[in-house]
Amino acid sequence: MVPQPTVFDYNLPSGSIANQPVTPRDHSKLMVIDRNSGHIDNLHFFDLVDILTKNDVLVLNQTKVFPARLIGHKTTGGKVEILLLRQINASTWIGLSHPGLKINQTLLFKSDLTAKIIDTNKSTGEVTIEFNFLGQEFLKILYDIGQTPTPPYIHNCQPEDIVRHQYQTVYAKESGSAAAPTAGLHFTKNLLHKLKAKGIQIEFITLHVGLGTFQPLKSENLITGKLHHETYEITKATADNLNLAKLSGKRIIAVGTTTARTLETSSVLIPTKGETDLFIYPPYQFKFIDSLITNFHLPQSSLLMLVTAFCYYPNTNFKFTDFKSSIISQAYLSAIKSDYRFFSFGDAMWIK
Repeated sequence: MVPQPTVFDYNLPSGSIANQPVTPRDHSKLMVIDRNSGHIDNLHFFDLVDILTKNDVLVLNQTKVFPARLIGHKTTGGKVEILLLRQINASTWIGLSHPGLKINQTLLFKSDLTAKIIDTNKSTGEVTIEFNFLGQEFLKILYDIGQTPTPPYIHNCQPEDIVRHQYQTVYAKESGSAAAPTAGLHFTKNLLHKLKAKGIQIEFITLHVGLGTFQPLKSENLITGKLHHETYEITKATADNLNLAKLSGKRIIAVGTTTARTLETSSVLIPTKGETDLFIYPPYQFKFIDSLITNFHLPQSSLLMLVTAFCYYPNTNFKFTDFKSSIISQAYLSAIKSDYRFFSFGDAMWIK
């Protein structure tokens, strides 16, 4: 049975929410938690190069955020905002709208872009949108007039070109995310170079992050024990490398909850391209990953439930009873007292 999300709650001062990343990125704070003892160390992200070894494998999500937010207006003049989630075909997308829209409504945007609502889904709030441009021509317009879809709790007044750079990992490659895999935002090219030079294995998977990452959990999630669908891909080379590393006794470190969900979809990795709706909560037994680098997550979120599960039975000897007395809750309280920065642009946590 899925625990109620309200159990996974904590009070966060608004001043603890980061509105932009630190510079350089790898100078963010890093809280290191030993999940078997509860011991906490306070370091910086660049310290990873000193504390990781040749026995470690970092697995990163190379998805790339695209400018998925479009601002336009209805033919009646009212303002409308569209957040594109995933592409159906050359001219058609699934997205969310604000305000809600009806079938056959027409929307007008800059650069002569227009759209028609061809379907709506009341249960999910999603709309199916058909544009008058398609393929590469549409994408060119989108990258010209679209905006980076940063989460609503981020109040960043920087110009779009700066935000587009900030809200992207330095190794982003495969376009398709409506949100960044934020644990990866702490890496710099220099830090990655140092890690590779030390002999630390680095592998890449792709999971395109959907808006469900930030949306409150719904009753349907609690009934079915499933989350929103997100598409992912593990190549044959990556699957072979990770399976060999696992068999060799190397420590598999997932960078981010998106990477963790992808790797946990199968205990033995196979080359695959598909969807995952895996919902991880206590007591879930992790099958593939041995360690997790992550950010500090929103209260009552599926991500907070995942990191809590990682610290409890059957993954450690601790039995989960309630969140307030949990290792993660105590770590979050410590982070608040130590002026850690929270959420997407915030500091990092490494759970060993």
